[in-house]
Amino acid sequence: MMRRTVSRLARMDGAEIAWRGAAAARTIVDRARARIAASRWRRDDLRSVLAPLPDLAAAREALSAQRWDAAQRELTRHFAAAPQRFVIGAVNKTTVAGRIGAEFLNAATQAAERADRIVAGQYDLLGYRGLRFRRSDRPARPAAIAQPVLHALVASPAPPEAGALPDWHLDPVLDRRPPMAFWADVPYLDVSCGDHKVIWELNRHQHWIALGRAYWLTGEAKYRDRCLAELTSWLDANPPLMGINWASMLELALRSLSWIWAINFFVDGRDGPATVGHRATGPWLVDLLVALDRQLTHIDRNLSYYFSPNTHLLGEALALYVAGRALPELAASSRRQAIGRRILLAEFDRQIAADGGHREQSTHYHRYALDFYTLALIVARVTEDNDAIGRFEQAVARLAFAARLLADDCGRVPHFGDDDGGVLVPMTGRAADDLRDSLAIAAALVQCPDLQIDRAPEEAVWMLSGLSVESVIPHLKSLPSAALPETGYYVSRSPMAAHLVIDGGPHGYRNSGHAHADALSLTLSVRGLSLLIDPGTACYTTDRALRDRMRSTALHNTLTLDERPQSLPRGPFHWSEVANARVDAWRTNDGFDYFDGSHDGYAPAEHRRRVLALHGDLVIVADLVGGAGRHAAALHWHIDPRWTVEARGRRITFTRTGERVRLVVPQGLVERFIGDADTGLGWYSPAYGSLDRTTTIRISRDGAAPFWLASVFECNPQNPVADVDWVPVWAEAGAVAHAAALRITRAASVDYVLFADPRLTAGNAKNTAGSAVTRDHTWRVGDFETDARMLFVRVGGDRPVARLAMVDGSLVRTAGRRGFQLAMPRAVPHLHLDFSTHARIAGPAFGARLVVGGLEQPVEPDRRSMPRT
Repeated sequence: MMRRTVSRLARMDGAEIAWRGAAAARTIVDRARARIAASRWRRDDLRSVLAPLPDLAAAREALSAQRWDAAQRELTRHFAAAPQRFVIGAVNKTTVAGRIGAEFLNAATQAAERADRIVAGQYDLLGYRGLRFRRSDRPARPAAIAQPVLHALVASPAPPEAGALPDWHLDPVLDRRPPMAFWADVPYLDVSCGDHKVIWELNRHQHWIALGRAYWLTGEAKYRDRCLAELTSWLDANPPLMGINWASMLELALRSLSWIWAINFFVDGRDGPATVGHRATGPWLVDLLVALDRQLTHIDRNLSYYFSPNTHLLGEALALYVAGRALPELAASSRRQAIGRRILLAEFDRQIAADGGHREQSTHYHRYALDFYTLALIVARVTEDNDAIGRFEQAVARLAFAARLLADDCGRVPHFGDDDGGVLVPMTGRAADDLRDSLAIAAALVQCPDLQIDRAPEEAVWMLSGLSVESVIPHLKSLPSAALPETGYYVSRSPMAAHLVIDGGPHGYRNSGHAHADALSLTLSVRGLSLLIDPGTACYTTDRALRDRMRSTALHNTLTLDERPQSLPRGPFHWSEVANARVDAWRTNDGFDYFDGSHDGYAPAEHRRRVLALHGDLVIVADLVGGAGRHAAALHWHIDPRWTVEARGRRITFTRTGERVRLVVPQGLVERFIGDADTGLGWYSPAYGSLDRTTTIRISRDGAAPFWLASVFECNPQNPVADVDWVPVWAEAGAVAHAAALRITRAASVDYVLFADPRLTAGNAKNTAGSAVTRDHTWRVGDFETDARMLFVRVGGDRPVARLAMVDGSLVRTAGRRGFQLAMPRAVPHLHLDFSTHARIAGPAFGARLVVGGLEQPVEPDRRSMPRT
């Protein structure tokens, strides 16, 4: 421990040491004050934190005289008539509510149903449904969240009083409470305190947005009354700087944003006290502004510059910026908005890669970053902050492009990396992995219809209501395959067929706190239905074994070697050893996509993965275990539980809602696991806090390296796969050591696919994209000879070749009367020929010479099938 501390100090520069020292000194002083005198809220503090605006003179006078109700009336009058400075504004209530009621006919009913559950004291948070935050009489639950079925833990028994206000410090899942201590002394990561995520999720007060939505759309006062009663209850339970709800600056930031929503939803002239459970709320706006300013001050003094300089810092900066721009009534707003703007602009370059991906290697936290910058841009435009608008637009455009690429055509993103289940604006209860609202809002803000999926949802109307911006008309088309090479995601899209995402990037960002041991893992959706899934996160701190298992290599669609994970965790948010991937080739055109990558997690042994996606037809995954010595390799495929799985030997069939996909492997032990307690396989977490059974297919093989494992996914049931087997690859000197080939026997064809590494098999032959490969170094599979790094050939019908795909090659030929020869003057990075209907060529085929059956045929690329960019 001492050695680690010394090492950390050695890595700190002067600025960090000075900042940490100042923060520590403030904490010591605040802790001493808390011990001397009980911490409490003081309404008369509001006078000193209000800005000296002429319109607030009457409110300040009432505060000086401690006439709280009069101050409430004056503040209500001011905010109800103020120009809009936030996403919504009280002055636009009638217009916005009327438009939503006209465009979304069921919105009011749905909003009321959701808000009524909150009024009744039932909260749907993270992966839990119907949580009631009241202490029960039962003993505390053990922290073993990894029990075989978690659904029994998702809802607490109903308290005696339906609709009772929450216990703001209770984790009702484990029935535990952290100590009521000074904020810096709360051990919130200790499981004896319960799950801090569950406690914090309620205390973000984002459900107030649902109450506000219902209030505006129905006019029912009970929704406003519930929010104001919760505010009073929260202030009573959370005095300044005391307890778990002051321990995380990000949580204070998100709560502050919720309170700004509440001001604009509920300041509407009804300035009398709300009553819930026979308890009046009092001058709620006075109390809210006092507490909001205190929380913003706490954030400002403890920003996560060095603690969690990732989305934590972004969220904290966002709160300062939005509050500073939206609430000029607070004296510190000018300084706060400047600090928030500065951080948001600086972190844009640090946290967002040039390709638009967020560097934390988590699709969930990527969405957070997109929504953070989207809200910042909306507020910047509403308040005419011309110093920030341009850069915020760049951030939104870049993040939204990456999000749209990662999402399938239904708007769902795979769960790469951690997923904490939260969202920035849970307006309608949309699932956290459903990005249609975020993409529609971004599309309108940057006027890019390609980002939007389907019509703009209700959330877009709320978020854009303060701007003269209309939702765009989406281009209802599938995006092409593309890569985020710096972030490390490679996306293959087959229109109306498949959506494949491969993780070929770095392990994570800084301490990689939200990364998983998932190098070279992939996810696959077929015709809009997810098939291969990332099993998710489940928990952070309540069950260390489960935390490590869910982010382990075996719980991802990749390969383990000798029962080892690629990366080794150290605590819930750190790693002692990490694996980083390297991508050797990524090729894409209208006919196929090809990925070739490896990682260093098993050094000196190597795991190298090739993936060939033939659009609308096959996905072929070939895994090479390289190096020396004997190894035990296991390949895992985690299946979406909505598919029915039937395994017969080396053939596995997946069926769902009239769809069928088949997986066939050439060799290896094939096993199926469903909710297996011994191996930990056959589980998935659709959202934080929930764990359920699914199916995991494990394909294992032992042998002396190098050796291969392969998986062939048949996505086209019109030409079913009957069998897959290995066939030898030959060169002049004999069998090629680092090459492999498959023969795929199908109902209407026989397909051959070859994977070779010319750097290892052909001596001094060069094989970088587009470079010449001497034809003296060729290899053969079946009747075909080539110099390509990857070759796919389909034989069937009345042609010697029905379909051909090639990567980094210049030659394909066969002998005999019906011989076939394709020759280029130099190696091309990729080429696709399809003769199944009419001749289609995709790729740089200029100068190619094609001879079939002794007759030369013209080669003209179909410009509709040119290489994708």
